[in-house]
Amino acid sequence: MNNIRTAMHSVLLASVVVLGACDMMPTTTSGERDLSGSLSAIQEVPATTSTGTGSVDAHLNPRTNELRWTVTYAALSGPVTAAHFHGPAMAGQNAGVAVPITGSLTSPIKGTAMLTTAQAEELMAGKWYVNLHTAANPNGELRAQVTARR
Repeated sequence: MNNIRTAMHSVLLASVVVLGACDMMPTTTSGERDLSGSLSAIQEVPATTSTGTGSVDAHLNPRTNELRWTVTYAALSGPVTAAHFHGPAMAGQNAGVAVPITGSLTSPIKGTAMLTTAQAEELMAGKWYVNLHTAANPNGELRAQVTARR
């Protein structure tokens, strides 16, 4: 009986810890999770010599897993030829395309996508990055690791 009670207490404690961690995530007044990242050449793997800069501003609705984003950039070597969310990968690692960014790739790039639960968890864990590709840098000119805003 004590083993059952101990197991139940462990499960209850784990639930409280998880729920508490979720409450600490940055949210908007609508309950969305706020995410951001700074685009730079040094974050590319391998790094590029681009003088371009930019930012990613994103919001994840935890109820629907809808991701909305705005990507702004300037001073790239040429027009953006492709843009993607990649993952799962931590900073310094490369990964495949998780969500392609379609439509106009002129700054500011705005879009939305529906994520799976696993994708939303990877994103919130900081395991996704945005990559902007150009003709001069077909593997990526600027990259930003996307993380939850604190």
